[in-house]
Order: sequence, then C-alpha cells, then structure tokens
Amino acid sequence: MKAIGYQRSLPIDDPKSLQDIDLPDPTTSDLGPHDLLIEVAAISVNPVDNKIRQKTAPDDGWKVLGWDASGTVKAVGSDVTLFAPGDAVFYAGAIDRPGTNAELHIVDERIVGRKPASLSDAEAAALPLTSITAWELLFDGMKVAQGGGSGEAILILGGAGGVGSILIQIAKALTDLTVIATASRDGTRDWVRKMGADHVINHHEDVAAQLEELSITPRYVASLTGTGQNWDAIIDLIAPRGTIALIDDPETLDALALKPKALTLHFEFMFTRSQQQADDMIEQHRLLNRVADLVDAGRIQSTANRDGGNITAQYLRDAHAHQESGKAIGKTVLTGF
Repeated sequence: MKAIGYQRSLPIDDPKSLQDIDLPDPTTSDLGPHDLLIEVAAISVNPVDNKIRQKTAPDDGWKVLGWDASGTVKAVGSDVTLFAPGDAVFYAGAIDRPGTNAELHIVDERIVGRKPASLSDAEAAALPLTSITAWELLFDGMKVAQGGGSGEAILILGGAGGVGSILIQIAKALTDLTVIATASRDGTRDWVRKMGADHVINHHEDVAAQLEELSITPRYVASLTGTGQNWDAIIDLIAPRGTIALIDDPETLDALALKPKALTLHFEFMFTRSQQQADDMIEQHRLLNRVADLVDAGRIQSTANRDGGNITAQYLRDAHAHQESGKAIGKTVLTGF
C-alpha cells in the first residue's frame, strides 16, 4: 500500500522529512478483536503531527503519522459489533499505533464514529481529533452540563485553530454559555464569527481590559495555545472558582497561583482513553456519533478551510509547513492517494 513516512526527524523543508513509501498491506490476520481495517479516503493535519515528527524518530523502518481520517470499513475483527464492511466512518486513531497517512489503516472500533452523511470525505476528515478534544475538554474536564451554562461565559484563547473552531460550535450548539474567542487578524476574526462566537477579542492586546469593556468575567477559560505566556493573565481575569483547561505543553506552571481563587485546572489529552485502554473508550465512539448527528442536523459545520491536495509526501510537507507557520485557520485536508 501507498503511505507517507519518515526515518529521521528533519526540518519540513527537507524532502526526506516526509517521503512517499510502499508498505505491506495489512490483512485480517493483523486485526485485534475490536479492530477495523479502513480504506482511507481523506486525512487532515493537526499540531500533534508536527510535534511527533519533530521529536520522535523510529528505531528502525518507517514511522507513519496521521491522526484524522475518513474512509470505508473493509474488514472487521472477531469481536466487532459497531460496524460492518462497507460502512463510512471518521476517526482520529491512537497515538501509539501507526497513523492514518496510508491507504489502509487499522483502528479500534471503540474510537470510531459514523461519517456524517451530509459531508464529503475531506470535510469529515477535518473533524474527529478536534471534536473529541473539544468535547472532552468542555463536558468531561470543565464539567459544563449539556444545556447548562446560562449566565456564564467561556473564553477560548486561540479560537481560529482546529480545536477552537469546533469548541466554539459545540459550546453554542449544546450549552447556554456566552462564547468569547480570541483572534487578531481580519481573516481569523471573520472565521471565529463564522463559527458562532458571541464576541471576538484580540489576544495581542489587553485581554482583561477587553473583557471589562464587555462586562464579562468568564468562569471558564480554554487555553489552546500559549498557556505558559498567558498564565498570569488567565489567573487574573477568570472568575473565582472557575475552571481552566489547556491542551498545549507549557514547560512550567505555578499551580499555587490557583489557590486564592480556588480554581480548577484540567489537562485535556484526547489520546488518553486509547493509550491507557480506559474502560470507557467507547465514549469516543458515542461522542463522534453525536457530532455526526449535529452536523447532519445543520447545527455544526466542518472546520475544513484549506484543500491541501492529494495525499502525497510533497502536499503533506506543504500542509505541515502551513501548520508550523502559525497562520493556519481551521483545518487543512488532503484527499485520495
């Protein structure tokens, strides 16, 4: 099968940073009891792809990245009950298994959802990883009740990125929270308004002052980027007994700063359930199906915003470079080998 992989961690402008390769086709004998064999139709790019490529090289052979895909089930493991061959699916995969940048891919059924019928493969491939992240952050981590949040606000730092784009939509579709998102450029500000943000403020200016002008003190802060640099400001602007959730990797955080306001801190990592083989892995299957229902009902839209071309090493290197530029809005998708 065709795939895209690498053997050494190299700058993305090096042709060997991601290469077109041929690997043996996985077969039904490679499937675990709950595994699906997927024929991949489309993929998208996330910051985790760049982080892993920059920091992790295989001991031998090829490393294949990719944590978003849509495609069709070709075969199923012995204990599979959720899907059958021919089903259209979307999913984000597991960080400790080979990635989706390949024609054929194996994934556990318990972290797979049905593809939204109203979306193309490319549009669907933009959603899984960020939807799972946003859903778990909001409902599991921040413990906002679905249908709840009336009279409260959430501040989303980094609203135009992949997670921010879908977090805005989920919060608007399933809670009564007032949603404030940060964006600094005309394009990103227009994007987060399109996603449904109630207010847009500039993170390059005084965020606390802008919130004061709105007469809003958020009880929830989703810090999706730059948490280390913004830590003191977040502590200052959040409401007492509020909750901070983050997805990035600050080198250090002053946890004692949380105490005066009795704040709660949540680290969100959407790979935890699959990596730890958690008893509730199937919750990701369920939430992806909920997202598909919301999409098909017209309450959530795809966050695909850039057609990256076909699934080749050259186009994928371009997509990684665009992600690394810090100027990505929504998601870059690639379709077809």
